[in-house]
Amino acid sequence: MDYLKNFSLEGKIALITGASYGIGYGIAKAFAGVGAKIVFCDIKKEFVDKGLASYEADGIDAKGYVCDVTNEEMVNDMVAKIEAEVGVIDILVNNAGIIKRIPMCDMTAAEFRQVIDVDLNAPFIVSKAVIPSMIKKGHGKIINICSMMSELGRETVSAYAAAKGGLKMLTRNICSEYGAYNIQCNGIGPGYIATPQTAPLREKQADGSRHPFDQFICGRTPAGRWLNPDELGGPAVFLASDASNAVNGHILYVDGGILAYIGKQP
Repeated sequence: MDYLKNFSLEGKIALITGASYGIGYGIAKAFAGVGAKIVFCDIKKEFVDKGLASYEADGIDAKGYVCDVTNEEMVNDMVAKIEAEVGVIDILVNNAGIIKRIPMCDMTAAEFRQVIDVDLNAPFIVSKAVIPSMIKKGHGKIINICSMMSELGRETVSAYAAAKGGLKMLTRNICSEYGAYNIQCNGIGPGYIATPQTAPLREKQADGSRHPFDQFICGRTPAGRWLNPDELGGPAVFLASDASNAVNGHILYVDGGILAYIGKQP
């Protein structure tokens, strides 16, 4: 058997939400590198246009759609357009997400709901939209971008942790409900990734020292550094490919070892 062929995504159509930049973009590049047709969405046209320009610069033929993934009607319309214009989606990556770093007692219920809506309700909505056609086609792969906050808590991220913990269980439940239809649903739990969103946490201080959070993360990670979005590509390709056909309901933590590490003794 040629095991390398099991990792090919040749001829597959992959939808990655929120993939104009950052983690989603890194995963999309990896998929394109092994043959997938890339389709992505973002909430604003300016983000989609920026993403399309980046894909073109990297030599990737991608198609972008403007869509609010918390809006079920918009999602259903987008999936119908993708099926008509590109084809049935083989791979879905629920990547779009937000975080609000606010102490729990200072956070309003509306702010809490917004995070839950984007980080948990949206993956439910988009998955629900693509599963029927995956059933008809006889196969499908869904990858939910979870988080170490699917397992851990930390100050100021109560809504995010609640959403990502829920997403972990949604992942397992999609596996439970649709595994019999040859649909595999797994999660990736990234560690701390060097993206534009985390750039302020890595900026040098006025005195030239490292940001305190930067020092904390590098000290807490056995790898001793922030991870690169491209380092999620290999795990994502595995979970999107035939190489993982027997892997279902699993959360693969790509965190540089944080969850395995208690930290250095002071």
